Amino acid sequence: MINNPDDYDELSSASTSKHKAKKIKPPKKMSETRLANIALHYLERYSSSAENLRRVLERRAMKSARAHPETDMDTVKEWIDVLIKRYIEVGLLNDATYAEIKTRSGLERGDAPQIIAMKLAQKGVAKEISDGALEGLVDDFPMPELQAALNMIRKKRIGPYRTDSKIRAEKRENDLAKLARAGFSYDTAKRMIDADDVEDLISMIEENKN
Repeated sequence: MINNPDDYDELSSASTSKHKAKKIKPPKKMSETRLANIALHYLERYSSSAENLRRVLERRAMKSARAHPETDMDTVKEWIDVLIKRYIEVGLLNDATYAEIKTRSGLERGDAPQIIAMKLAQKGVAKEISDGALEGLVDDFPMPELQAALNMIRKKRIGPYRTDSKIRAEKRENDLAKLARAGFSYDTAKRMIDADDVEDLISMIEENKN
């Protein structure tokens, strides 16, 4: 317990001095080995496209270079090129597989196909690979947009998932707007929100699988 205000000032001053003494360590200078370690650690935690991994490594290299101005970024970028090429050759990076995984997880999450395509483009996946992954959904989901929309309204508990008919009617326009903002067409949004019940939607989608 502090009884004297002077004691508090002394303790506060000591605490501030201790805080100032703690310095943030600058990033280590980038080397080819360190770059490979960063890449492998990232791939252990996340799936990635080739271009996305390139961007991650370049950002880390630039951060290191600010602390080490003598760094030759042209050389570092050559290391990254070699690393990306090697990982593609051994199968650690595969944009087609990455796109397929992200496309299916996006659909399950309730992302509209055009939103999935946009997210893949942001990760540097080529359009032809993205289109191929989306087309591949049709094998299991003949109506991918409707399936994604169904997954979304299930997740958001809107439209036919609302148990109170009065609230459902009051929220209809808001629910339609939610689907529109999520990238779904008006026709798809209307079919989802105005469905008599969930079973009708599921039956319609299931029938198209046969």
